[in-house]
Amino acid sequence: MAITASGWFTQNMVDEFDATNVGLDLTLATHKIALLSDASTPAFDTNTSWANLSANEVSGTGWAAGGVLLSAAAAGGTSTAPTLTISPAGTMMWDMNDVSVSGTTLSNAMAAVIYADALTSPTADALILLVDFITAASTSAGTFGIAWSASGVATVDWTP
Repeated sequence: MAITASGWFTQNMVDEFDATNVGLDLTLATHKIALLSDASTPAFDTNTSWANLSANEVSGTGWAAGGVLLSAAAAGGTSTAPTLTISPAGTMMWDMNDVSVSGTTLSNAMAAVIYADALTSPTADALILLVDFITAASTSAGTFGIAWSASGVATVDWTP
C-alpha cells in the first residue's frame, strides 16, 4: 500500500471524548513529529500508537529516529507549540509554527506524523495526525521544512 491521504487518527480522538479519556493535550510542545516513507499504510480508524507506523520511519542526519520534538522543530530553535482556536466560526483549528530543521540529510519522506511521545497510558505514544506530502521530500545537508496551511495544520468543523 501507500500513503494516500492526510487525517486524524480517529480512534484516539474518539477515546478522548469517551470514558477511555486518553489525556491527549493537543497544545503540548512535547509531542513529536516523525517522518514516514510511502511504504507506510496508515489505518486512521485503528492505528493508535506510534509503534503501528514506526517500521516505515524516515530518519537521518539531523532528524533522529522517533522524530523531533515540536519544541525544537521551528526556525531559529523557536517552539512549534500547537494552538487550538475557533477559526472560522464553528470550526476548531489546530495550528503551529512551520517546521524548519537545519542540517538534515533525509531520503524520501512522504508524510509527517505527529504523536504524543510523553503519553504512556492508556495508549503509549498516541498518534494524533498524519500529513501526506503528496510527493516525497529529501534533503542533503539542508533544511527540512513543512509550511502549514494558513487555515491551520488541521481543522474539525463542529457545525452540522
